[in-house]
Amino acid sequence: MSSDDRKSNTGSTTSTGAPAPSDRNSLTVGPDGPILLHDVHLVDQLAHFNREKVIERQPHAKGAGAFGVFETTEDVSRYTKAALFQPGGKSDLLLRFSTVAGEMGSPDTWRDVRGFSIKFYTSEGNYDLVGNNTPIFFVRDPMKFPHFIRSQKRLPDSGLRDNHMQWDFWTNNPESAHQVTYLMGVRGLPRTWRHMNGYGSHTYMWINAAGEKFWVKYHFHTQQGMAFFSNAEAQDMAGADADFHRRDLFDAIARGEHPEWALSVQVMPYAEAKDYRYNPFDLTKVWSHKDYPLIPVGTLTLNRNPENFFAQIEQAAFSPGNTVPGIGLSPDRMLLARSFAYSDAQRNRIGANFHQLPVNQPQVPVNTYMFDGPMAYQNSGDAPVYAANSGGRPWSDKTGVMDDSWESDGEMVRCAYTLRAEDDDFTQPGIMVREVFNDAERDALVEQVSGSLLGGVRSPVLERAFEYWKGIDPDVGRRIEEKVRAGAASEPAAGMGES
Repeated sequence: MSSDDRKSNTGSTTSTGAPAPSDRNSLTVGPDGPILLHDVHLVDQLAHFNREKVIERQPHAKGAGAFGVFETTEDVSRYTKAALFQPGGKSDLLLRFSTVAGEMGSPDTWRDVRGFSIKFYTSEGNYDLVGNNTPIFFVRDPMKFPHFIRSQKRLPDSGLRDNHMQWDFWTNNPESAHQVTYLMGVRGLPRTWRHMNGYGSHTYMWINAAGEKFWVKYHFHTQQGMAFFSNAEAQDMAGADADFHRRDLFDAIARGEHPEWALSVQVMPYAEAKDYRYNPFDLTKVWSHKDYPLIPVGTLTLNRNPENFFAQIEQAAFSPGNTVPGIGLSPDRMLLARSFAYSDAQRNRIGANFHQLPVNQPQVPVNTYMFDGPMAYQNSGDAPVYAANSGGRPWSDKTGVMDDSWESDGEMVRCAYTLRAEDDDFTQPGIMVREVFNDAERDALVEQVSGSLLGGVRSPVLERAFEYWKGIDPDVGRRIEEKVRAGAASEPAAGMGES
């Protein structure tokens, strides 16, 4: 088929040429229900996206990490029965930091969101908390995720990154406003990984010993104090040392300066999610700390560098679908899709038996009915390979309502979440601009955004960007437009891939 023939089609198609049902909304049980496995279009999109690149992570390619320990110092047993979070609980862990958009060889000081992924080696199996240094994200439906990442990567013709492409996606998806504001602000350029916070970002479920359920959000606050680069400092460092963040973490731990983070959680009673004033499962939103104040849990400390970067960091595999008793997922569409997509990405990247690699193995015995496949080096001998069996090998058969479940009912639909009283895309980023940023940070935001928009963003995307920022804050939007119109941005600061 010629390019002209392709352009004449209305809408998109599946890989087999059939009309695609939607490139914006996943198939769910009702507007607020869970994603369905038989959303073939979503599964195909995510599975193919995971295989767009060979070997290198897609995204979060550039990163590093270290080993450490988590200690529960407070009593949160009324909220969860997870052994990890019982008073005095202690767990070894691996924490990997990363950038999102840049390739493996890109500078790690570029303006970007940072990955903050933890593998807890608990006494009940591995628990992966796969988050970022931001409490929100750009999109709320996983159908958009491959499109978002491609818009931050490279043009198909020149192979170059492109501000116009980035802003085209962002302004066509105003739900991105909160994360873009965060990214374009001072926190978009952390000075080191040690000097930034980490967040679970998603909403998760906790279940206590009595079976009571709660919704939670994780906050890891750096005990080193938050610190940031200026645009000029980050640009200079990108040229002087593309591995600055990687080097800083390794050298600090080698010196005996072990970075720490204090974990706190916000806890929402299960029933309150039904009528909270905005959707508590929307990944583009944060919960009000006035409504749900931070509850201290414990301390995370990094105290050991990897002995072999490839074996222990590059081959480390994380998935938010890896939970333990007392912890579950939520109706967050992005989280539900990631619970499939992350493990599938690792199967593509490092093989079907990635879970058998030493860095990914739990510290407890494994009895799994997943067998063989490439590079299998653990096996169950001559024990039965099927369940149920009469050979004495145990198998599981829980029935009925699961501890980590939630109720859902409705028709199968493709649509956005049901809007609640205060659900909109611009209120929370506006609060960030007016109440969180100070005058100097607002000035820097105007400089950063206007510089990015001057970096090749064309009509009609440019005009949409002005309206986008005026929706966030009228004064900041006006200042950005005036600066761009005058062509007077003081720095050539750009989008995700540059300082």
